[in-house]
Amino acid sequence: MSKATVNFKRLPLFALAIKLLSQRNMNRLTAALSFPWPARMRGRGTKGHVIRKVILASILTATAANSQNVSPLSASAEDKAQARIAKEARHEIVTLPYFDVFDNIELRIDGYTITVSGQVTRPSLKAAAESELRGIEGVETVVNNIEVLPLSPNDDRLRMAAYRAIYGYSPLFRYSMPPLKPIRIIVKNGVLSLEGIVDTEGDKNLVRIRANGVSGVFSVTNNLRVER
Repeated sequence: MSKATVNFKRLPLFALAIKLLSQRNMNRLTAALSFPWPARMRGRGTKGHVIRKVILASILTATAANSQNVSPLSASAEDKAQARIAKEARHEIVTLPYFDVFDNIELRIDGYTITVSGQVTRPSLKAAAESELRGIEGVETVVNNIEVLPLSPNDDRLRMAAYRAIYGYSPLFRYSMPPLKPIRIIVKNGVLSLEGIVDTEGDKNLVRIRANGVSGVFSVTNNLRVER
């Protein structure tokens, strides 16, 4: 008995389903398409031809649905894995040696890629951040966009003056209590940027006023976020 020749381009669901087929399901489909159909089912315009099309369409539909339902990692498990990565990444950053109030490191998690940015005063801190993040289980890529601030005795002086003006001011003194200071003081070439979080909009404005009062500061950018 001769085998029927199959024109794949004329199969109604082939173009859609082919993208969803696993190798095992493809083998099943190939076997079905090359099956030596009886002569009464090979002719066009016959009931057998209609039956054959129904069988093939059913195989394609079932196979596509099966491929969609099976994934190596469920959506729920993937979300949990990414939440764990985000939590561990934050922990690694805040526990870095020499990470202090004059550094600011921010994280962005995109699947299994971590992008780290911000400003630090020590080159070793930039390298340490990347090293620790790469060591987290499940992380595939770390993009290190951290800027190392230039050495400057004048900037060092401004940092200390701004620290005293902000954290030494009694209405803001409570922010000095946590080991990890929530208000980050970033100084580059005499320009001061405020990063981090405060409790109220009033505190945000008060911090800006105190920073503006530091002698020698060229300008102040207030990027503080209000934690509600």
